[in-house]
Amino acid sequence: MQLALTLVGPEPGAAADALAAIGPALAGAQARVKEPRPLGPLALDLAVEAEDAAAVRRAAEAALAGRAVDVCVQPWNGRKKRLLVADMDSTIINVECLDELADFAGLKAEISAITERAMRGELEFEGALRERVGMLNGLPVSALERAYAERVRLNPGARTLVRTMGAAGARCVLVSGGFTFFTARVAEAAGFHADRANTLLEAEGALTGRVGEPILGRAAKLAALEEEAATLGASLSETIAVGDGANDLGMIEAAGLGVAYRAKPIVAAQADAKVDHADLTALLYFQGYRAAEFVSD
Repeated sequence: MQLALTLVGPEPGAAADALAAIGPALAGAQARVKEPRPLGPLALDLAVEAEDAAAVRRAAEAALAGRAVDVCVQPWNGRKKRLLVADMDSTIINVECLDELADFAGLKAEISAITERAMRGELEFEGALRERVGMLNGLPVSALERAYAERVRLNPGARTLVRTMGAAGARCVLVSGGFTFFTARVAEAAGFHADRANTLLEAEGALTGRVGEPILGRAAKLAALEEEAATLGASLSETIAVGDGANDLGMIEAAGLGVAYRAKPIVAAQADAKVDHADLTALLYFQGYRAAEFVSD
């Protein structure tokens, strides 16, 4: 089987410097390696002949331990995906929006602690969301606009990821356990074709402490991936999903390439690839895009 082993670093030369460590490890995994193919200053591809992709990935990750380089191992064919489904909070953007709203209510420490446990899979997502939103009862709706304007920023590479895949004909969908107020704005800023999220209920200019039902959680994210793929007439193998928290696990496990971005351990352990060092353009390199093909506006 021909595999693609992609190395991506946060700085020029990091991926190339890692080659010396990779070679002996792949030989030990009974893999034959062809000449590296540069994808840009930050990334390169290796064509690898091997029967056991999982063994190649384990060997590569072990060889790269302690190095600031991300690695992805997958079949060479079918790498470019037709559908991207991405989580928003702490993936496409830099913050957890609910935690930032909590800051305006003077409750960030309490609410962020619940968020952390939910994202680690220690709490049921839907119940944890209802609890946190309930604590924001009475918060002025104007706090949402302030939180977006003052706190929310696209993570490095987010816009390039979405714009490049979109320009190549892929559909890009933002799917969040957060709130439509934020996803609509983030989707427009990054270039997503559509967004799905929960709705914060309000009355007389303030939050009511309730969220619209049914809540979009882990099962709904998986359903979004499946529905969007079906609409495109694409198989799940033609999809890529990225996220960081436990409620992303369903879609990450089902996608053709499931990527954990700066993720909680429960997610990193199950994903096909991890991005711990590079920015979100790593997802483009994993698909075989060259830096010269990137689109940022």
